Amino acid sequence: MSKLRNILIGAGIAAVGAIGTKKAVDYFRNRDKEEVVDESEGDAEVTEADEVAYVTVEPDSVQDFLDKSFGDPGRYVPTRPPKVFEYQDEQYMVIWARDNKQDKNQMLAFKYTDEGRKMIASVGYTADTTDYNINMEDTAFAVEVNGDKITSGQDTTAGADEVDFVLA
Repeated sequence: MSKLRNILIGAGIAAVGAIGTKKAVDYFRNRDKEEVVDESEGDAEVTEADEVAYVTVEPDSVQDFLDKSFGDPGRYVPTRPPKVFEYQDEQYMVIWARDNKQDKNQMLAFKYTDEGRKMIASVGYTADTTDYNINMEDTAFAVEVNGDKITSGQDTTAGADEVDFVLA
């Protein structure tokens, strides 16, 4: 679980509580802030293959990461609690933000490897149109847009009010 903490430290993101575990399907379905686990309990351990280990993070602390990563301070502003988690020994971070430059919502997903952080999904969405660049065929995940699960490709589709990071 120290890998999750290292991701947070490297990205300059503040943890709100300790690491918790949850059934993966329930974790991805939740659009709200995750429950804060008592930090005195230490790191939680995943005991089943269908669980994720997650860290609750302070949404505001993602702002500095976005500013530094994209070199345009204030362009992206978080709109939903980010998800920083480990699933089947792989680490991920998903951020939902408002893209003030292009006037749309954005979901950004990253996978962490020994070589560093790799963006695996960028999805821009408004009520009128959704554009995406998704490269998740080597993961267990998909992006859900209007009920359709997308694991790879670069295209435009119908508009959406929300997009979700889900199990494929």
